[in-house]
Amino acid sequence: MKAVSYRKPLSIDQAESLLDVELADPIIGPRDLLVEVRAISVNPADVKIRVSASMDPKGKDKVLGWDAAGVVRGVGAQATRFKAGDEVFYAGAIDRPGAYSELHAVDERIVGHKPASLDFAHATALPLTGLTAWELLFDRLGAPFGKTHNPGSLLIVGGAGGVGSMATQLARRLTPLTVIATASRPETRDWVSSMGAHHVVDHGQSLIGQVRPLAPDGVDYIMSLTHTDKHFAELVELTAPEGHFGLIDDPEVPPDVNLLKTKSASFHWEWMFTRARYQTSRMERQGQILDEIADLVDAGVLRSTYRQDLGPINAANMKRAHALIESHSSIGKVVLSGF
Repeated sequence: MKAVSYRKPLSIDQAESLLDVELADPIIGPRDLLVEVRAISVNPADVKIRVSASMDPKGKDKVLGWDAAGVVRGVGAQATRFKAGDEVFYAGAIDRPGAYSELHAVDERIVGHKPASLDFAHATALPLTGLTAWELLFDRLGAPFGKTHNPGSLLIVGGAGGVGSMATQLARRLTPLTVIATASRPETRDWVSSMGAHHVVDHGQSLIGQVRPLAPDGVDYIMSLTHTDKHFAELVELTAPEGHFGLIDDPEVPPDVNLLKTKSASFHWEWMFTRARYQTSRMERQGQILDEIADLVDAGVLRSTYRQDLGPINAANMKRAHALIESHSSIGKVVLSGF
């Protein structure tokens, strides 16, 4: 099968940073699906792993990619949720080969039925960021689901990114929370507003002066999606007593969680790959969440954060996608479709 791989960590401008290769078709396990990949989207995780992963001592090809949409071509002996011909979307597992390949093996428990109203390119923009946003908002922070609870406030730092875009939609449409999201450029502010934020503030300036008038008693839920080390002190000050603070990034300076003690505030990490990596008892919840997201998309409640399709899945186009992610100037999700 065709695939795009890397063999050693290199900067994206290097000729061998990503390579077009031919690999053996994957062998599926008892709970696996064999998926014919029709589209993938590129995430910051792809870039981080490409530049930091250790080189395989035997020089073997490593395949990235943790967002895919495609068609089921085979099922394992113990797989029961899907059949050949089903259209699916998913984010995969960090400790298995990625989806930059014509065929991909994935555990059915973390797979969802593709939204019927979307093509593969628009669907593949949803899984990783949708799961991360959903898990952080509802499973980690415990935000109220539905419109019957007392209103509160949510601050999303990094509202124009993939996770921020999904979190803004989920919070605006599925909770009673007042959504405050950050963005610094005119085009990202417009994007965040279109996702449903009630208020947009500039993370390039002091957050306290902008957010305090919107949440005088403090922010009930904070989602810090980027540059947590830069904003942490301000975010602690903005956190409401008995509030909830969650993050997904990798701060260079570890946050001093002791600063949250006097507010009895909770502190949460979210890593979308946890359930699959540790084979948790709630691993199948990811497939269920994706099915719920698909239903919400088909009902017109949520929309794909697809922004642009760079063309077929090959090394040249993948390099363009990685360079765009590394520029930190992208809005929404960039995808590649077809081989």
